[in-house]
Amino acid sequence: MSLTAILGPAQQELLREERRLLNDLRAALLRFGATDENLAPLERSIEQLDELFLLVVVGEFNAGKSAFVNALAGEPLMEEGVTPTTAQVTPVRWEDILIVDTPGTNAVIREHEQLTTEYVPRADLVLFVTSADRPFTETERAFLEQIRDWGKKVVIVINKADILPGERERAEVRAYVSDNARRLLGVTPEIFLVSARAAFRAKRGEPQLWQESGFDPLEQYVRGTLDQVSRMRLKLLNPLGVGAALVERYSKAARERLHMLDEDFRLLDDVEQQLAAYRADMARQFESRMALVDNVLLEMERRGHDYFDDTMRIGRVLDLLNRSRVQEGFERQVVADAPQQIEKRVNEIVDWLVDADYRQWQRVVRHLSDRRKEFRGRILGDESDEAEGRPFHEERRRLVDAVGTAAQRVVETYDRRHEASTLADGARNAVAAAAAAGAGAVGLGTIVTIAASTAAADVTGIILASVIAALGFFIIPAKRSQAKAQMRRKIADVRARLSEALHKQFTEEIARSAERLGEAVAPYSRFVRSEGEKLRESQERFTSFDAQIGTLRARVDALAA
Repeated sequence: MSLTAILGPAQQELLREERRLLNDLRAALLRFGATDENLAPLERSIEQLDELFLLVVVGEFNAGKSAFVNALAGEPLMEEGVTPTTAQVTPVRWEDILIVDTPGTNAVIREHEQLTTEYVPRADLVLFVTSADRPFTETERAFLEQIRDWGKKVVIVINKADILPGERERAEVRAYVSDNARRLLGVTPEIFLVSARAAFRAKRGEPQLWQESGFDPLEQYVRGTLDQVSRMRLKLLNPLGVGAALVERYSKAARERLHMLDEDFRLLDDVEQQLAAYRADMARQFESRMALVDNVLLEMERRGHDYFDDTMRIGRVLDLLNRSRVQEGFERQVVADAPQQIEKRVNEIVDWLVDADYRQWQRVVRHLSDRRKEFRGRILGDESDEAEGRPFHEERRRLVDAVGTAAQRVVETYDRRHEASTLADGARNAVAAAAAAGAGAVGLGTIVTIAASTAAADVTGIILASVIAALGFFIIPAKRSQAKAQMRRKIADVRARLSEALHKQFTEEIARSAERLGEAVAPYSRFVRSEGEKLRESQERFTSFDAQIGTLRARVDALAA
């Protein structure tokens, strides 16, 4: 008889709500990345809602499961033997209940065990058969843990009770099983000591064996306790138990992933802080290095003042009339080696910037190398590598490995000479553009010389104009002050254009270096931040599902009250 046949309108509405909730949970688990292996039990549980009440018999092979089912049915439906005989899940109809005999949990044939572990989540009630001669073995404990994790109601049947010599031995076995089951399941399940073989013989013509078989209390429990209302309650609760188990499992997986991402966030924050510190430190050091360039021009200005004081005086009027001599003297004494000094200082800035960039890549490589070692040290198959988490872990490792490999490749192939040459060319072209001079193949010093010589020519024009205009004690000093002011403006203009061009060029280079590092880490960073958001959303959804499942469980219990 299907479940819907015994439900009233309110109960059917409850069934619809449960089906909707479990389907929503299934969709959420799919979004999370749950495996088909873990989703299958939930899907089968949803399907079971409209099927007969399912009682699944599990236990080790040779515990007497098949004999137990035969005794319950009173017919030789199952083959019995001392070796694994049940090779597939076998359903038996008994009144309104479908009884399923399963392969042994410790069968050598692993396909048998897989059939059992896949079928148990569909059960509305699990009859766990253990043998009186070796009750509660380690494999039985492990299998009961799985049943517990699926939230199934368990009834324990201790078979072959007839081999125990007396009541004291029976009491000892019952107590042993009861204590272990309580510690394992958290509750004390119903426990029945039976002899399936004696019960079967009693039903097949030896009624005197019925009393000693211990089967009567078990059948009364099955017939009386599992009435229609009780079966309805178990039928509705079991899918919720499967759902709750999956919610707990994947909530734990989400927490573990977020905990791992905390380490990734710390790594990314550290890299970002290093990049920020790198940019700030580079900007600060650049200013101090640019001050050395300014000093060269300031020293040139000082020499210019001395040159004008020495040249522009009445005693050298004849010299002042020779424009080429004045300009040549200005270039020799004032300009002097300033272009070479500036070029040297700029080249020092270039080398400093290239070395700093290289060291920053090395620091990132060391950071990522430590994280890659952490992944390599993790044992495959441990808790963080469960089937439901493998895609997440693999993607995380792949990205860290890819970023680390890319950074390592940059370090290994870093051509300092090429980088320095590129930076120097950029600085030269920037200065040339600022000075309105064609860079071509000339060096930075030549460009500075051109700019300074232009200033010399302008100053020479002032000097010549002063001589032609008038010869006198008052005119030349005035023109000397004018020449100094003009020279100061010209050199200040050279300083400003040179400083602006170099600032712009090197600021862009520093930003470009930081950007290259940021781009290398970006795929890893995007993954971490995106996964963090998705995991927090998943946690919220799982918390909501847990609350909804709890509410539905309470409503199911109320219906059966």
